[in-house]
Amino acid sequence: MASLTLPSLNASTISRLNEQKATSLNSSSSRISSFRRRPTSTNQRFQCGVIRMQAGEEDFELKQMRDMAAAKKRWDAMIREGKVKVLTPREAGYAIQLSNKPLLDVRPSSEREKAWAKGSIWVPIFDIDNKFEVGTLSRKVTNFVMGGWWSGTPTVSYDRQFLSKVEEKFPKDAELIVACQKGLRSLAACEVLCNAGYRNLFWVQGGLEAAEEEDLAREGTQPLKFAGIGGLSEFLGWTDQQRVQAAREGWGYRLLYSARLIGLFVAADAFFIGAQQVARYLQDLRSH
Repeated sequence: MASLTLPSLNASTISRLNEQKATSLNSSSSRISSFRRRPTSTNQRFQCGVIRMQAGEEDFELKQMRDMAAAKKRWDAMIREGKVKVLTPREAGYAIQLSNKPLLDVRPSSEREKAWAKGSIWVPIFDIDNKFEVGTLSRKVTNFVMGGWWSGTPTVSYDRQFLSKVEEKFPKDAELIVACQKGLRSLAACEVLCNAGYRNLFWVQGGLEAAEEEDLAREGTQPLKFAGIGGLSEFLGWTDQQRVQAAREGWGYRLLYSARLIGLFVAADAFFIGAQQVARYLQDLRSH
């Protein structure tokens, strides 16, 4: 994830040099010059706030990268030591059918609403953050700018009640198959459950996105592979999952997304032309 850079301070240095030159003028022109050039206290506070917010976002992203690297090492050790057993989506389907093992779905609500494995128990470890606090809003803006508008990935936060909710549904000796969309959040869930005393945990490698239609009985409006896509990329059909589907379905499937792309270009052109017309109209009003 690209880090945000702090704005250069060279402009403020140049401004101070200009003010020093302006003191050689008479007092009246000096007062006018200083009035025009000196930033107000409100602007200074705003600039400092922007710098602090950008620095805070950069620190948050670096912390996330460090935490993820450390987590991957713990998860690899957890699997290597046999604390969590690995299943493919097909093996998970067999285990559910033959031994009636429960499937714990830890995905956020945005993915669960689209598709889910039949009979699975839903307890999200991370869910969509709908709070509008200062720190949360900053993360949401960063997430949107850094690709959320394209991928549709929402800002999520850890559910501190996750463990207690699982403990309400399953005893510590239960055999649990844990799954998410791509496999990472389910590993985090396995770590939490393992530390809490659960010893019969199975992790679905690759998540539900790696499952074929025949691997797991499905409910919902979309295939399990499509539950994790969104944003403009989904609307235009430019995700890997949709490309694979298009290769299977043929031209009829591709035609739908081609029409959407053409419609998007037409709408963008219409907006641009309309903006030009409005600008000309406003210019004519000023001239009269």
